[in-house]
Amino acid sequence: MKLAILDDYQSISRASFEPLRPRLTTISYYPDTLNPADPSQQDELIARLEPYDIIMTMRERTPFAASTLSRLPNLKLLLTTGARNLALDAEFAASRGVAVAGTLARPIGVHSTVQHTWALVLALARGVARDDAAVKRGEWQGNELGISLAGKTLGVLGLGKLGTGVVKIAKLAFGMDVIAWSTNLTQERADEVAREEGLEGGSIKVAGSKREFFETADVVSVHSVLSERSRGIVGPEELKAMKKTALLVNTSRGPLVDQDALLETLNRGGIRGVALDVFETEPLPKDSPWRTTRWGEDGRSQVLLTPHTGYLDEQIHGWYKEAAENLEKWLDGKELSVRL
Repeated sequence: MKLAILDDYQSISRASFEPLRPRLTTISYYPDTLNPADPSQQDELIARLEPYDIIMTMRERTPFAASTLSRLPNLKLLLTTGARNLALDAEFAASRGVAVAGTLARPIGVHSTVQHTWALVLALARGVARDDAAVKRGEWQGNELGISLAGKTLGVLGLGKLGTGVVKIAKLAFGMDVIAWSTNLTQERADEVAREEGLEGGSIKVAGSKREFFETADVVSVHSVLSERSRGIVGPEELKAMKKTALLVNTSRGPLVDQDALLETLNRGGIRGVALDVFETEPLPKDSPWRTTRWGEDGRSQVLLTPHTGYLDEQIHGWYKEAAENLEKWLDGKELSVRL
């Protein structure tokens, strides 16, 4: 049996999978991500993976649509991390006899994505990256003043587990007002969520409309689940509705925000700033318009970028350990955990 491990940028997986080497003929590591949406890269990906019986992938870094899976005749087991992966076609895989398995959710507690969201909000509001660069250039103050979050309105787009975690910190740590919106969110549900988090009912106001949500929020934090319906949920009209002083933070999925509309808004200084941990195409291409140091200059908005690390912390070791244990079960002919 041959195993290919993809997209492990920090080489964390070796500690979990190397003990299985005596049971496998080959273990190969491919940390460079190939994007199957690009035909030439898809051909390269197929040529790379065609010999392997088992593939281990990290979340959605490499998508496995039917068009890719159909060209991998030797594939028998596809392992991923997390309890859900919308970038792989599990139904098609099953139709070809390919088993697909994930890993369990993280323990209850402050999720790393919630922490990362607040790191971005605070860094953007206080101009941390900008001021750090200025001091290192020999400058001292002279930049735009930071903003206080107390009394401002946080807008949460999606009130799931992560959105709720962000809300709790906004209320308890910064005394912010909170407004929320999603397609089916009701005030009754928002009150229920608030009470579950130890907050008073009414702590989370549900916007009467999507437009009201974007017009009201001083900070918009995106936490929607990506689907065909939610793709581009933050588009030209939503960006135009935002206050010129507003901040936008996306730690969910890149395609939730219309990238072209966002770039146009930022290049004309339509909002104060944006912080992004996720992008339409990942890894971000070298020639991406996001990769410039000119943000914040000549009327452009402030831009803060991180390389989709919001969900990464030391617990990622546990994901690989669990995936390796799942592989061992499969090799022993036992039932897989977390079948997808």
